[in-house]
Amino acid sequence: MLNLTQARIHSPSAVYYNLGTEALYEQALRRNEGLIAQGGPLLVVTGQYTGRSPKDKFTVLDETTRDTIWWGDVNESYEPKDFDTLHFAIGDYFRNREVFVQDCYLGADPNYHLPIRVITEDAWQSMFARNMFIRRSPALGAKDFIPSFTLISASGFRTDPLRDHTNSEAVIVIDYTRRVALIANTRYGGEIKKTMFTVMNYLMPERGVLGMHCSANVGKDGDTALFFGLSGTGKTTLSADPSRKLIGDDEHGWSDNGIFNFEGGCYAKVIRLSKKDEPEIYDCTSRFGTILENVTMDRTTRGILLDDASITENTRASYPLEFIPNIQPKSMADHPKNIVMLVADAFGVMPPISKLSPEQAMYYFLSGYTAKLAGTERGITEPQATFSTCFGAPFMARKPAVYAEMLGRKMAEHNTNCWLVNTGWSGGPYGVGERIKIQYTRAMIDAALSGKLAEVPSEKHQVFGVEVPQSCPGVPEKILNPEDTWADQTEYWRKARELSLRFMKNFTQYAAQEPKEVREAGPLVLDVDGTTRMK
Repeated sequence: MLNLTQARIHSPSAVYYNLGTEALYEQALRRNEGLIAQGGPLLVVTGQYTGRSPKDKFTVLDETTRDTIWWGDVNESYEPKDFDTLHFAIGDYFRNREVFVQDCYLGADPNYHLPIRVITEDAWQSMFARNMFIRRSPALGAKDFIPSFTLISASGFRTDPLRDHTNSEAVIVIDYTRRVALIANTRYGGEIKKTMFTVMNYLMPERGVLGMHCSANVGKDGDTALFFGLSGTGKTTLSADPSRKLIGDDEHGWSDNGIFNFEGGCYAKVIRLSKKDEPEIYDCTSRFGTILENVTMDRTTRGILLDDASITENTRASYPLEFIPNIQPKSMADHPKNIVMLVADAFGVMPPISKLSPEQAMYYFLSGYTAKLAGTERGITEPQATFSTCFGAPFMARKPAVYAEMLGRKMAEHNTNCWLVNTGWSGGPYGVGERIKIQYTRAMIDAALSGKLAEVPSEKHQVFGVEVPQSCPGVPEKILNPEDTWADQTEYWRKARELSLRFMKNFTQYAAQEPKEVREAGPLVLDVDGTTRMK
C-alpha cells in the first residue's frame, strides 16, 4: 500500500494507486458514484456545488506569500496554524476510508513539468484528474515519482467555520510553502482543475512563463492563436476548429520556447450543445472515458439529455485531449501570431470584432470585461457584467501587473496581433437583443487569423477607440457596426456611455502601475448623442 503519511493520511482502508480508466469506472459504479449512459460516458452529480465557490478559496499567508500574492477578495489570507489544524482533520477523516491517488504532471513542455499528486475520496474525481492532467508513464512505480505539489480532495468532509476559520462548510486552500492544496465538502471537479491552474499561475512567472486563461490552436502554416475569455465566452468552442490543430482548451503557458498546454484534457460546457455548431465536442459526450457532470439522461434509452438544465446550467464534460481528432502533437507550438480576447458583452454595445493597438491590448487584458454566465458560479442565474483581471481573476495568484507586463513584453517581442471579439449580445442588452450567432463569430475569427481582415477598411469606434472592420466574408455588414443593430441609436450611445464609465471606474485600481499610454487606451466618455466627448 502506498505510504501517504507525508500527506498526513494514516491508516486508510485501501489505497488505489494510478488506476486506469476502466478500473476507475468499476470503482465508481461499485461505490454508486455514477451511472453509464449510452455510448459509455460516466454521469455524476456533484450535489450542492455545481460550480466554483470563489468565496471559499484561501491562500496561506506566510513569509513565502506575504509580498508575492495579490491579496484581496480574490486571494483571501489563511493562517498557517489554521491550515495545520485543517490538514490534520482531513487526514484523520481518511482513516479507514478508501483513497484514490493519481500521479500526474502539469505543463506539456518537459522543461516546465510540475509533478503533482492528486488524492481523492471519490473514484470519479481520480478519473477526472487522469482526464484533465498529463498522465505519467505506467511503467514508473510510485517510488520513482516525487510530487512537487499535492492536492487532497476530501469531498465528504465538512469544515467547521468556527474551528477552521472558513466562510462556510466548504473550503479550498493553497499552501505554497508546504506545497499542498486542500479541498473539502465540494464534489465539483472544476475546483481540482482551477486550484492547480492557480498554482501554476503562481509558480511559472518565477521561471519566465506567463500563465494564461486561454485556449490555443495552430493553423496549417504553424500560426498559433490564443483565445482569452472567462468560462462560457467561447474558449473551448472557438478553439475546437476542424481546420486548425488544438493545443488545448483552457490553460496555457507562454515561455521563451513558445506556447504549451498546462493540461492533458478538456473541460467543456455542454448545456444545449449542438452537433451542428460544435461537432467535435458533441462527439466527446458519448464516449467511454468522458465524465459528464450534472448531465441527465433518459432512464429507458440511457441517451443523454444535453438540453436539460434541471440540475444546473453549468453542465460539463471532462475528457482527454486525444478525444479531439485534430490535436497538436505534444501540445506545444510556436509563439502566437494572433491573440483573440473574447468578451460576452451583456450590454450589447461592443463591436463583434475589432483590432487592438498594443496599448489597448494591455488595457483590455487588465480590464478583462465580460459577463459571468449562468451556472459558472453559485448564484449566477443570468449574465452579469463584470471585470475579471487578465480574463481570469479568480486564478491569478500574483499582482495583475506581473501578468500584464509579461504579456506586453512577449507581444512586442513576437509582433503579435490582438483582436477583441464580442461573443455576447447584439441589437440591445441581454433580454432585448440576441446573442451573436456562432457562425458569424467563426467567420470573423477565420478572417482575422487568415489575414483577410487586414485587407479591409476599418473605422475607429467613437467610444471604445478600437478599429472596427467594415466588411468580413460571411458576415452581414450591419452586424459589424453595433449601433446599426439597435432600433434606438440614442439608447445605444446611452448604454455605450454607461459601459465606458464602468471601464474607467474599474481601471483606477491599475492606473498607478501602468504607463500613460495604457491608461489612455481605454474607452472615452461621450454624451448620449454619441458625438460629444464629456469632460
